[in-house]
Amino acid sequence: MLEFIERVPWSLAVLLSLTLGLAPFAPPHLFEKLAMLARGELSRAVDWFDLFLHGSPWLLLAAKGIVSLTR
Repeated sequence: MLEFIERVPWSLAVLLSLTLGLAPFAPPHLFEKLAMLARGELSRAVDWFDLFLHGSPWLLLAAKGIVSLTR
């Protein structure tokens, strides 16, 4: 798994985070889903899917940063 994270170019990780991670842009969907999670309102499967879909680029970017700093 670490090899996969290392092979992902920084430009792709940042591009995914800024496009898919923030889409739609007004307001960012990820922030809405995180607020719903904090309030305990994520009850539908589509809400969990949206949280995963819009959050995964940010998790990839964070993992890439952590792997780069620790190596």
